[in-house]
Amino acid sequence: MTHMEKMPPPKSPGFEANLRTIQIDAILPVKQLPATVPKSQKYGQIAASIREVGLIEPPVVAHAAGQEGSFILLDGHVRLHVLKEMGETTVTCLVATDDESFTYNKRISRLATIQEHKMILRAVERGVSEARIAAALNVNIALIRQKRTLLNGICPEAAELLKAGHCPINSFRSLRKMKPLRQIQAAELMIAANNYTVPYVEAILAASDATDLVDPAAKKPPAGVTREQAERMKAEMANLQKNIKLIEGTLGPDHLRLVVAGRYVERLLQNDRLARYLDKNHGEILGVFRQIAAGLAQPVSSTEAGSNRGA
Repeated sequence: MTHMEKMPPPKSPGFEANLRTIQIDAILPVKQLPATVPKSQKYGQIAASIREVGLIEPPVVAHAAGQEGSFILLDGHVRLHVLKEMGETTVTCLVATDDESFTYNKRISRLATIQEHKMILRAVERGVSEARIAAALNVNIALIRQKRTLLNGICPEAAELLKAGHCPINSFRSLRKMKPLRQIQAAELMIAANNYTVPYVEAILAASDATDLVDPAAKKPPAGVTREQAERMKAEMANLQKNIKLIEGTLGPDHLRLVVAGRYVERLLQNDRLARYLDKNHGEILGVFRQIAAGLAQPVSSTEAGSNRGA
């Protein structure tokens, strides 16, 4: 390295190193929960789990620009609502250091199944019985035991990938038959296709080489599929895997540009004069703009649908 070259500045961490206890009144939600949410069964399960085993994951907040001592709630709207109803005045939070309030909720999507698995393990470690957990989640004990052992035989890298999708419990059955590297590839295929269903994972298993399986001798051709079809499916899976690698480099920047453009449209609609003009002269364009703004306001599918860790 010559004397003219400079080391790149170190990247700052995305979150403060320590959790912070914050007054609930100082936290500003970025969205209003629909009136139907507190009446839903899932809300009741989250509330019961918080009462029984405590808050599994702290809400995520960021400093509110220009408002000293105030924070914007990025993740955890249901959890915060439950805590308010319980009469709590403070909550332990994870504080984001980057100003990412416009993208955070759109970039995360937790897998309810895996989060419930982690919640159950933590509760068991604290001495909570399986029967008590089952009562809190309103499910039977057999299901709790199945969720407790959910990640047995699943490599950590695949589990980390799959927490970004809603994956049925039975899909893990096929993943366990694969070796770790193939599990990771399967997880990437599921994410790329946005398909976590049991039949799709079984198709990935059927298209896997015997050498990629934990027990190669147990590999059987899928029912109703010819050898030629199985080979074609295998080739298509391999091609999809290559395409995943090609788009990975551009996905992040493209998504960021899309979100920034969407937020700009949202700010335009906050101008009453402009909104009235569009309504009078260009109603179709105004309708499209409102659809874009509504799309940004929509919560991620599983953020509020999992255990209290992901809500």
